[in-house]
Amino acid sequence: MAGHSKWANIKHKKEKTDAQKAKIFTKLGRELMVVARLYGPDPEANPKLRDVIAKAKANNMPMDKIMGFIKKAAGEIDTTGYEDITYEGYGPGGVAVIVEAMTNNRNRTAGEIRHIFDKNGGNLGQTGCVSWMFSRKGVIIIDKESFPDEDFVMEKALEYGAEDFSSENDIYEIITSPEDFSRVREGLERDGFTFIRAQIEMIPQTTVKLSEEDAQKMRRLIDMLEDNDDVKEVYHNWEEE
Repeated sequence: MAGHSKWANIKHKKEKTDAQKAKIFTKLGRELMVVARLYGPDPEANPKLRDVIAKAKANNMPMDKIMGFIKKAAGEIDTTGYEDITYEGYGPGGVAVIVEAMTNNRNRTAGEIRHIFDKNGGNLGQTGCVSWMFSRKGVIIIDKESFPDEDFVMEKALEYGAEDFSSENDIYEIITSPEDFSRVREGLERDGFTFIRAQIEMIPQTTVKLSEEDAQKMRRLIDMLEDNDDVKEVYHNWEEE
């Protein structure tokens, strides 16, 4: 399962401009507030909130900003009608694409997502059309430079219940079941580890390669989806170079 070529996409996201980073913070802030409002503002009693906090920290959001969003959830956001929606479709060259969104207007978001697919040589499909090609897993990425003792990192990850561990280029990749993700992440946090990425993802079971032309279209498709205010995550089985 390890080595699913996600790192290229992670690096792509980290190289985004300050304006795009601000948009990511805005999306994460809304997710923090909605989850805190729906399930409670105390992370100790709200495992969903703990997972979103870990996701925000991995995106370099300062802890005081994270706690500020949670406090705002006490009364400054109307969560009425917000729901998580998953869209599935195909990109250029038949690439399988899954889009996870949070919206309070299902019709608006569906129309925008469909337009982005159509504009970039893809098409939005029916629920279930590509999700069978993916496995839902917890993914934790750790920077090798910060924690150079590979054997120690692997020992700790497996000790807390990780399914798989791999060492790739300048990162360690730890895979967990969705059920064990929080336990593994929290155990590693207690041991002082920090993460480049820590969240539950859809991992492709197989990948596809694209021509240069289709690769350019696919990159535009991903960028436009990620720039949409309602989109939280984009997953695909394109094997990026």
